[in-house]
Amino acid sequence: MTKSAQNREKSAEASPTGGLSGLQALVERAGSRKKGLPPVERWHPDFCGDLDIVIKRDGTWFYLGTPIGRMPLVKLFSTVLRKDDDGRTYLVTPVEKIGITVEDAPFIAVEMNASHRDGEQVLTFRTNVGDIVEAGPENPIRYEIVNDNEGVKPYLLVRGRLEALLARPVMYELISHGEEIEVDGKLMFALRSKGEVFPIMPADELDRLSKMDNHE
Repeated sequence: MTKSAQNREKSAEASPTGGLSGLQALVERAGSRKKGLPPVERWHPDFCGDLDIVIKRDGTWFYLGTPIGRMPLVKLFSTVLRKDDDGRTYLVTPVEKIGITVEDAPFIAVEMNASHRDGEQVLTFRTNVGDIVEAGPENPIRYEIVNDNEGVKPYLLVRGRLEALLARPVMYELISHGEEIEVDGKLMFALRSKGEVFPIMPADELDRLSKMDNHE
């Protein structure tokens, strides 16, 4: 066995749960009697340390430097994610709170549908782990303007403090539903969903963004 493999094996043995299999068993027991998402916000176990799980910027989960190829396992773990007010993201069960690393957002919004309900536009998103979320007062959309080629990075609040970064194709589709709306006396390029207005940027900045995207 190589030294690298030995170090990974020791790391797994020393992890709070004994590795993925131990964590899987804990999560399955926590959710076995409940329908829907586990009530992680009501669980307050002691912090048990960090586990070498990283959620990459593209939404891929890694364990000990290797992608977790079992999507059902990723979906299971995603149900017990919680971001606390310290800014860190944890996997939480009734008996353990385990720190993990998230490079950007824990979820990726990979699909969007625009519909109308009671005369109002409703924007519905699906995440890479199967969450279905309607943007609105309880699930707002926010934007970060960045100075590199990414231009605008839109995020959707999924639950708690956990957000989904909109995949690039979804972002372009989303922007196609935008309109110019006056917000606090300023003309903004914005979106509507469930009666809520989500400003993206000043309307006169939209041309600059388009030029940036065209030069990628």
